Amino acid sequence: MPELPEVETVRRGLAPTMEGARIARLELRRKDLRFPFPEGLEARATGRRIIALGRRAKYLLIDLDDGTTIISHLGMSGSFRIETGPVAEAPAEFHHPRSKDEKHDHAIFHLEGPAGPSRVIYNDPRRFGFMDMAERTALEINPFLFGLGPEPTGNELSAAYLARRFDGKAQPLKSALLDQKNIAGLGNIYVCEALWRSHLKPTRAAATLVTKTGKPTQQMELLVSSIRDVIADAIKAGGSSLRDHIQTDGSLGYFQHSFSVYDRESLPCRTPGCGGTVARIVQAGRSTFYCPVCQK
Repeated sequence: MPELPEVETVRRGLAPTMEGARIARLELRRKDLRFPFPEGLEARATGRRIIALGRRAKYLLIDLDDGTTIISHLGMSGSFRIETGPVAEAPAEFHHPRSKDEKHDHAIFHLEGPAGPSRVIYNDPRRFGFMDMAERTALEINPFLFGLGPEPTGNELSAAYLARRFDGKAQPLKSALLDQKNIAGLGNIYVCEALWRSHLKPTRAAATLVTKTGKPTQQMELLVSSIRDVIADAIKAGGSSLRDHIQTDGSLGYFQHSFSVYDRESLPCRTPGCGGTVARIVQAGRSTFYCPVCQK
């Protein structure tokens, strides 16, 4: 499942083509993906100008000039590619290849922009992604966005905020961080990475990072800093590939990133002088990777 850095990388890759362009036609080649397309989506989007491309948590937001927003989620296998004439360009380079089969092209934005006509194509073999449409002023009460916590890169995320959320919680730390009501957009990969950077064991109780008076511990301060840093590093890695990478086959997957613990079971811990070995356990049906030696 794409995580926040992947979606932000896609947003940055699509923005130069989509922002400011007019949707000459939105072509939907089926009635549904994970859910049915909103009624009248083609007609409502056609003729509209895209004023901005945003992101909330793991959702791509396409803001139109009539005050509406198309909400897009990539699901398990969804991807976008850009076509200008015979050339197809992926808006980012990732690690696992994505589908190139045109029979899975389910939504096509036919655009008219300053650089000429182009097509932004949504491809999704498993059809687990979806698109919704909402008034921009009502996004916070949209069923997909309602109740989301602060962004991990925003000013609202602080050690004091997490202390209030985690106070008295016996919930495992990793599970608390994956709760989208606590922090929006954090996923399995980057929670594992942030916990490794802050030397915290994923199974410890969330409340152990809060003092008896409800204040954040120094470990909580380090955790918040690690969350910010790992997300920023991942986005930066995606940004580098955006500047340098043009791919003619339109493939897209998760961006290439060198992880410290994720998917490194039985390999040496990368903490200098640790000497530990990365272990894998299962929490709430998901793989957790951590170092039993330096993560306490």
